[in-house]
Amino acid sequence: MHNFKTIHKQSVKEWQALQQSPDPVIYVGMGSCGLASGAGEVWNTIQKIVSKSKKNIRLIKVGCIGPCYLEPFLDIQTPGNPRLSFNNVDPQRAEALVFDYVFTGETKFKSLGHLGPKDEQINGIKSFWSLPMFKNQKRIVLRNCGIIDPENIKHYIAKDGFQGLINAFNKGQEGVIEEIKMSGLRGRGGAGFPTYRKWQFCRNAEGHPKYLICNADEGDPGAFMNRSLIEGDPFALLEGMLIAAYAIGANHGYIYIRAEYPLAIQRLNIAIHQMQETGLLGKNILGSGFDFEIKLKEGAGAFVCGEETALIASIEGQRGMPRSRPPFPAVSGLNGKPTTINNVETLATVPTILRKGSEWFSGFGTEKSKGTKTFALVGKVRRTGLIEVPLGTTLREIIFDIGGGTIKPFKAVQTGGPSGGCLSKDYLDLPIDYESLTSAGSIMGSGGLIVMDEHSCMVDIAKYFLRFTSMESCGKCTPCRVGTRKMFEILERITEGKGNIDDIEILESLANTIKDGSLCGLGQTAPNPVLTTLKYFKDEYIAHIEDKRCPAAVCRDLVVYRVIKEKCTGCQRCVDVCPAHAISGPRSEPHNLDPEKCIKCRACYEICRFDAIAGDAIIIE
Repeated sequence: MHNFKTIHKQSVKEWQALQQSPDPVIYVGMGSCGLASGAGEVWNTIQKIVSKSKKNIRLIKVGCIGPCYLEPFLDIQTPGNPRLSFNNVDPQRAEALVFDYVFTGETKFKSLGHLGPKDEQINGIKSFWSLPMFKNQKRIVLRNCGIIDPENIKHYIAKDGFQGLINAFNKGQEGVIEEIKMSGLRGRGGAGFPTYRKWQFCRNAEGHPKYLICNADEGDPGAFMNRSLIEGDPFALLEGMLIAAYAIGANHGYIYIRAEYPLAIQRLNIAIHQMQETGLLGKNILGSGFDFEIKLKEGAGAFVCGEETALIASIEGQRGMPRSRPPFPAVSGLNGKPTTINNVETLATVPTILRKGSEWFSGFGTEKSKGTKTFALVGKVRRTGLIEVPLGTTLREIIFDIGGGTIKPFKAVQTGGPSGGCLSKDYLDLPIDYESLTSAGSIMGSGGLIVMDEHSCMVDIAKYFLRFTSMESCGKCTPCRVGTRKMFEILERITEGKGNIDDIEILESLANTIKDGSLCGLGQTAPNPVLTTLKYFKDEYIAHIEDKRCPAAVCRDLVVYRVIKEKCTGCQRCVDVCPAHAISGPRSEPHNLDPEKCIKCRACYEICRFDAIAGDAIIIE
């Protein structure tokens, strides 16, 4: 413990020196979203400038700060000035920014704001956190993402890292579980099971050794909360694992993470190595007498391995297939021993609870759903990215206040990924908590929110998710293996204009059979997208079946595209995006669309600002 106090003191001193650096400091957002948008090229450009410069310039990697639609991010901190954030930076803009702010001290480029306190103006510059996307957020689990270097343990320690672990050792095992109980923390992986109960069951179970597993097998389409959190702050997850393992009496931990997350894996390996060197992993951690080791297990990407028993089977080297319960993993899990499984966000929230107290944490959220929740806000919303809000925040606040709404009129939002449901505009004022979403026919899930507008076909959306779940079914139980495939075939027939009205009743019957008869959560929740779209958007199913028409002009077999001459301005945006060269015409004159060449990709329909592309129904006899 004495050694850690020294490390903490050194870390704080180095962090403060960084904030008051006499030399310029440049931070580049190097999460997956930033890298996909070109942050790697930005980094290389600045690195070349730094290597040739006679100035001492520090260049630091950070993770995703949240607004993925503004990536790549570049922050510049010059002596005596706050850390300013700049968005959508390409190599050319990065070079100009560095030249202006670092070499000449000019402020020709406008920043998004400074990264200091939310309500404070510094040198006439507003805070980055006062932007519309952040005003209603509460960053607890994401507090370090985009701020610290995720590959430098001293940055994490300087930001009160591992203080939760020290408090845990002071409270003792039962004291930690009691603190988690009083906080009201529930599992952030989907079902919302009380975290303390999982820990208590495992702690009280007979048998040794005990195991702790972190489920980082985030496989929902459109979800990236866990991946971004690990890439931006891996130490928060690892500290949470230490606290959880201490509470249940486990000395062995696994992080089950899919191999498709190479950057997250790389940063976890770096973090684990640094913790071992600092005495925060291994034998007699901080002189407490507690031993703990962590191993990474890379999964092959099977969605079903997000289910606890299938995940355990995969770690054991078996085929990832669920098994019947009981016995539950808390009694007989990995290698037949008591095992606790929590997801990334659940564990990464634990250090803050132990650091700031259960009373503070439970001050956020609702009576039954305490704290905050991270969400991946994606789809047809203006401001996409990673957000964190108190539970109980309404869908309207998230989609319109934080996300900026949709360009075309809002139609629906999918919560909970493939296992969730599509909720209509009538549910925009629904508070996001476990009970409210369940009552509406959806689930919280791990936190994906896919926003749809009037250009989204709800039958096609249901078909997309059924294709996914039918392909990801492990095949062990007949209702899931056969039922999801049959539902997909019916939906496919409907979107081709070959459905009949009896298909609606068959879909509902199949959905209920699959929910009741499937072995694991994948099968039990797979019908949710179909059931909710039938409940809230039944008119679209009827239009496809009876009128042979897709109201959203999405289903290729039911639509043909044409140019509305009276509305077309000849801006040529549609010409530029058409991959089949089906649209032609001189600039500033109405264009022509050749139906023989058209591949119905919808690119022109989506990009036209003047509603000059029409999607007409094909009459199918």
